Amino acid sequence: MNHTKSRPYRGWEYADKGNYHRNLDPNWSYTPTYLRKMAFVRSQSKNWAKGAQILDAGCGEGVLVEEFRNQGFQIEGLDLNYESEIVKRGSILEMPFETGRFDAVLLLDVFEHLGFVEQPIALLEICRVLQEGGLLIASIPNLAHWNSRFRFAFFGKLDRTDTEINHIGERPFHENRKLLLDGGFRIETIVGITLTVPFLYRCVICRRPAGFRWLHDLLEPLAMPSLAMLNIFVCRKT
Repeated sequence: MNHTKSRPYRGWEYADKGNYHRNLDPNWSYTPTYLRKMAFVRSQSKNWAKGAQILDAGCGEGVLVEEFRNQGFQIEGLDLNYESEIVKRGSILEMPFETGRFDAVLLLDVFEHLGFVEQPIALLEICRVLQEGGLLIASIPNLAHWNSRFRFAFFGKLDRTDTEINHIGERPFHENRKLLLDGGFRIETIVGITLTVPFLYRCVICRRPAGFRWLHDLLEPLAMPSLAMLNIFVCRKT
């Protein structure tokens, strides 16, 4: 009789790259953006009550799930392509949680992986599991960031934040903002991350992310949402 325990599920890039967020490559071109995003979410957690019910929807390896649990927060992790002792496998389009369970939901670098038709469905589902007045923190790439506009204007090509196969639902900032408003959320704050100055971003910062992280961070105060590569929306369910 075979008593071998089945391995936890790993799909998408986790099947090939493993825990690549936990073992962050300092020379990954996205690393400076990722670190700024994580720092912002951690800063927001200071406003949460320890007894608050939190959901990290599309949490990947569960980096924040583990970290926030160790800090005493009540947090659940859900991901379609990853499962572990702290991450439940499931889709954000049909979440295995009761209505109104959570005080806050994190949706970090997930929205762009959904098709255009799926995105409103995901927002409805997030609304369902959130309490009235509940918090949504969503980080969403901006297809119309500065370098993307520049490349399209002069070369007819967009500068996508990933391939169109991975980011099938990538949209400009104003479309993402409208979707959130139409989806039943009041936007309290929008923070832009990573100013993609033409030539400087792709030819300098992305080629040596570890060495030029200081330059990336120096430009951050100028990263207005409409030009930034990533936007973080802090919203309330209305």
